[in-house]
Amino acid sequence: MIRELHEWVRTHRDELLADVATYVGIETPSDDKSALDRGLSWVDGWLRERLGSPENVRDVDGGQYGDIRVYDFPGTGEPVLLVCHYDTVWPLGTLADWPFTVNGDRATGPGIFDMKSGLVHAVWALRALDAAGLARPAVRLVLNGDEEIGSPASRPVIEEAAAGTRATLVFEASADGAVKTARKGVGLFQVHTTGVEAHAGLDPAKGASAVDELARAILALHGLSDPDAGTTVNVGVITGGTRQNVIAGAASGEIDVRVSSAAEAARIDAGLAALKAHDARATIEVTGGWNRPVMERSEAIARLYELAREEAAELGVTLRECSVGGASDGNFVAALGHPVLDGFGAVGDGAHARHEHISVEGMLERTALAAAVLHRLAG
Repeated sequence: MIRELHEWVRTHRDELLADVATYVGIETPSDDKSALDRGLSWVDGWLRERLGSPENVRDVDGGQYGDIRVYDFPGTGEPVLLVCHYDTVWPLGTLADWPFTVNGDRATGPGIFDMKSGLVHAVWALRALDAAGLARPAVRLVLNGDEEIGSPASRPVIEEAAAGTRATLVFEASADGAVKTARKGVGLFQVHTTGVEAHAGLDPAKGASAVDELARAILALHGLSDPDAGTTVNVGVITGGTRQNVIAGAASGEIDVRVSSAAEAARIDAGLAALKAHDARATIEVTGGWNRPVMERSEAIARLYELAREEAAELGVTLRECSVGGASDGNFVAALGHPVLDGFGAVGDGAHARHEHISVEGMLERTALAAAVLHRLAG
């Protein structure tokens, strides 16, 4: 079956590429609401043209962020959740010196790998099933415009959309062709220290250095890292003090935390809570929180991966799995106990980089694979 689907997709190669080209040509930076509105409007019209009218559409105002749209398309059995974000990291105007380009098997352009081509895969997979007369499941498609900045507005919408679904496919870019069956949880925290200002030369003893407190805290924070457990703690940005000759009255640091298990997240929470000032006149405060929960490889995720691996093998493709340090919207759904297969989108490289590109052949293979997996999930 998958070979026939692949052949049908291959005969529509130029149409898939044309859709990718048009979509990449509509800039959707996460921080430009007007551009995001234009992008979502185009996607809405394109979806209806390619898949017909949905049974239901839900619009959620994203406020200062991109709006969220949830589509329900008819099909057989429990719905399958498809998750795609339409925002990119690239600022408005990037296309001026980096337009969509195809050179042999390589197609490039801002946002093509992360993750505009993924949505095209998903839509054409459904079209392939219709053309072959094969059953497809009911599909709930979530489009959000704030993934690249942590999904602050779309998280509750995604979690709600997952209710009652059989499985979730996240069409984020693959990891060198591998799908992602585990992702680390991400914590974004800030540590703030206060001290007592004094003249560094005349009255140093009257001061309590917030910079000194921050430095001690950084050593303690980095000491929480445990690479063997998959845990990293990084204080990546620091600020503090006013002048060289003034004992610093305030300082702060921005912390990135990655963990591979809920137990490690709890350990980090305890470590953050245990931070204490060295000088009794100083204070330490930690703010922020967990941006995305851990996506742990559950038995249900393993079964979903095995289904996809079997279909890929029928096509002569070895579908690998991996765990990655980056997080996605799939983390939210997996944390609710639902099976999730992430990284089901483009084969290529260069997310958030100027060499961002996809493999055209990989696009055709992944579209056929998505069709086959969706057909299996309709059974």
